[in-house]
Amino acid sequence: MSDGLQAIFLSNRATLLRFVAARGAGDEAEDVLQELWIKVAGAPSGPIASPLSYLFRAAENLMRDRHRASRQAILRDHAWEETHSPAAPGVSDAPSGERLLIAREELARIEAALAAIGDRARDVFRLHRIEGIAQRDIAARMGVSLSTVESDMRKAYRAVLEAREGAE
Repeated sequence: MSDGLQAIFLSNRATLLRFVAARGAGDEAEDVLQELWIKVAGAPSGPIASPLSYLFRAAENLMRDRHRASRQAILRDHAWEETHSPAAPGVSDAPSGERLLIAREELARIEAALAAIGDRARDVFRLHRIEGIAQRDIAARMGVSLSTVESDMRKAYRAVLEAREGAE
C-alpha cells in the first residue's frame, strides 16, 4: 500500500468503520476493516485519482462479497439439512401411502419388464446394478463374454426405461 493511501485509510478509519457497520457488518465491522486493510495493502500500488472513494468502493465490494458468501453458506446448510436431517418433530419422514402405492406399482412394472427379457439378462442387471459387481466379473462368473454382458445390460436398461415411460 502506498504511503498516501495508507495515510488516507488511517485518517478516515472511523468513517470507514461506520460505513461498513451501516452496510450490515454489525459486530464484525472491525474484522471487515482489518480485511479491507489486508486487501488494499496487497493491491498493486499506483496513482489513485480519488483514494477515499477507492477505499469506500473497496469496502462496499468487500461487504458485497461477504454477503454473497453468507447467503451461499445458508443455502448450502439448508440443502444439507434437507437431505441429512431426520424429519421435523411430530412429522413422520415415512413416505405417504400414495407415494408407497405409486412406488410399488412402478417396481412391479419394472420387475415384469425385466422378467420379459429373459433370465440371463435379468440376472446380469441385478448383479451389476443391485449387487455392484463389475461387468467383467459377471462375465467370468456366468461363463459368457463381456460383450454379451454389455448387450444384456443394454436390453435391461431399455426394458426399465420403457416400463418407466409406459407409466407416464
